[in-house]
This record gives sequence, C-alpha cells and structure tokens, in this order.
Amino acid sequence: MICWINPFTGLAGDMLLGALLDAGAPLEQVRDSIAATGLTGWELDAVRINSHGLTATSARVRVTDHATERRAAELIALAAAARPEPVAALAVAALTEIARAEGRLHGTDPADVHLHELGGHDALVDIVGVAAALHALGVAELVCAPLPLGTGRVRSAHGVLPCPAPATMALLTGAAVTGTDLPGETVTPTGAALLRAAGTRYGPPPPMTPVATGYGVGTRTLADRPNVVAVTLGSPPVPSAAQSAVEEVVTLETNLDDVTGEILAHTIARALEQGALDAWTTPAVMKKGRPAQVLHVLARPADAGALRELVLAETGTLGIRQTVQTRVVAPRRMRTVEVDGVPVRVKQGPFGGKAEHDEAAAAAARLGLPLRTVADRARRLAEAEPIGGSTREGGTR
Repeated sequence: MICWINPFTGLAGDMLLGALLDAGAPLEQVRDSIAATGLTGWELDAVRINSHGLTATSARVRVTDHATERRAAELIALAAAARPEPVAALAVAALTEIARAEGRLHGTDPADVHLHELGGHDALVDIVGVAAALHALGVAELVCAPLPLGTGRVRSAHGVLPCPAPATMALLTGAAVTGTDLPGETVTPTGAALLRAAGTRYGPPPPMTPVATGYGVGTRTLADRPNVVAVTLGSPPVPSAAQSAVEEVVTLETNLDDVTGEILAHTIARALEQGALDAWTTPAVMKKGRPAQVLHVLARPADAGALRELVLAETGTLGIRQTVQTRVVAPRRMRTVEVDGVPVRVKQGPFGGKAEHDEAAAAAARLGLPLRTVADRARRLAEAEPIGGSTREGGTR
C-alpha cells in the first residue's frame, strides 16, 4: 500500500495519527501496540471534529503522568518493546533520529540527551501509534508533498527560539519544504522524525489507485482554514509494458574455439565488474567441426568501447561483432531482509522477486539450511517488508 501525505497546514505526530485512523487504521490494534511498550497512565481516543466544514479525526491522548522531561534512552527502550516488531523498529528509528538531532544541537551524546517538550507520554503514544497505524494499513511506501514551514517564534525549555525550531530543521534535512503564511510551529519534531525514519519520498501523488482518504486535525484552531493533514492510501498500479523503460544497448559477440573455460569464466567476471549489463556464453560448432563458445557481452553504449577492449585483451580474439539494440526494462528494486539474523538481498520486479544467489548461498551455509529454503524465506520477507528497518525472520532483535 502507498500512502501519500498532503500536509495542508503542516504536520505533527498527532495529526498524522488522526489521519491514519480516519483512513481506516483500527484503533484497538493501535492501542495494543502502544500498551505493549509497558507505558502506563495514558488513554488514546479518536474523536470526529468539524473544522471549517471539513470533518476530520483528532487523535486525543490523555495522560495522568504529566512529566515532560525524560532521557531519550528511556523512551527508546519503551518503544523497543512495542509489538509487532516492525512497529517497534519504526518507533525506535524515529526516537533515535530525535536523539541524534538534539545531541548535535546541544553538543551531547545522543544516549545522554534529555528530551523536554518531546519527553512526555503523548510523544511516545503519537510515535508508536503512527508506526502501528502504518503497519496495520499495510503501508510499504510513504510519499509527502512539500512541508509548509511557519514563521515567528516558539517558546521552549531553552527559551524563545525561531520557527521552525532548530530540532525540526535538523530533522528536515533532505526533505522538501515550502514557505507558508501561517505563523508559529507548523511542523513538529515528532512529525519530521517519523517521516525521516520511514524513508519518506517527497513530491506529488505517485501513480496508484486510491482506496481511502483520511483527515487528521491538529490542536490549533485557524481563523480561515481547517488545520488538517490529509493522507491518501492507494494500491500500486499493475505494471505493464507501457510503464517499463525502453533503452538502447549494445551486444558484443565473438566466436572462440581456442580459449579455455577458465579464461572464459574470468572474462565474464571481469566484464561484469567493469559495468556489463550481462555476459554469457552459448555453445557452437565452427568450421571443420570444431566445438566452440560464443561470448556475448551486453553493455550500455557508453561502456561498449571499454568492454570491447577488455574482450580483445582477455581472449585474444581477432574480431568482435557489435549490434545496437533496444531492450524493455521492467521496474525493479533491491531490498535487504534478514533470515534468522543473516542479511540477504532480494531483487524484486513487478511479477516476483529472487534472492541474490551468492548471499542466499552464504546464508544457507551459515545457518545449516538448504539453499532453496533460505531463498524462499528471503523472497517472502521482501514481499511483506514494512516501512522502517529491515525485515527479520526468526532470531531476536
């Protein structure tokens, strides 16, 4: 599932949680994930509110422990106990990003950072709650429109600071932002940390088939507009030939009847190391009935010259055929999963995935399992991989 975020007036952790609940995330499941942290003295409710004619959901967090200052390490330890494990992974990643940002700003080791405004129960509930809602909705990809940044000043435990707050700006490194006419804090560190930890991309709505839209309302009341963030959930489009890339390639070929298998294997390995898209041999019978091999090297046009020289030097051939062709390239991505704690990369395309052979074989040898078993586990893990961290099967965190 893809989730596109439209931060109309900004973004905060509670606003994002409200929008995800409004889009269909089950409240009880979110509560259960938060309860697994061991945190006590809190309640979470989803309340429907009408703001300037738009009905949205407010994620209401009520606490009996009103302490706002805690060590980041304490909150991270609580988040690590959230369940299921992918929820804990994203929550821990978001809190770790906050600790690193605060540590850099204050010249303190992240492990020793004391969080002031972000150290309360509600911050942990918002962060774990968003992670749980994303997991429950099956969101595998987050995309966000540029974040609007307010102006003016904000009061903090360290005094009056400019808007956006320094911690927020540190967490927004690499994000897409834009100015707004709204004063005050429009993007909070919690919201920025969640987007950063989830590996959010920025831009317009990606290609998808929308299935649900939710609106989350913030605590601030604006005079002329609803203070909301919108999320749209969509399923990825079914890949087709029209969505695949078409590119020009060069095929190099030469017939070889006097080259050993060791040299052929070495030449193929060298060609792949130097940028060949693929390299292989096919058996052939040449003049006078001689058995031979045809060496094929597939290359990008820019690499063809260097690869042609490599084949000439390694094989001693007296001629190479060169053909310019086009190929259709389906979209693909590489993901790293963990099988019983051992990392394995999986290449995924529109119609399936496959574990990298060498890594799967090394993992199989290390784990004492059949190669086929490890490769199948890795493929299934990659297909189910959630946002935040690598996916694990077996073992402990």
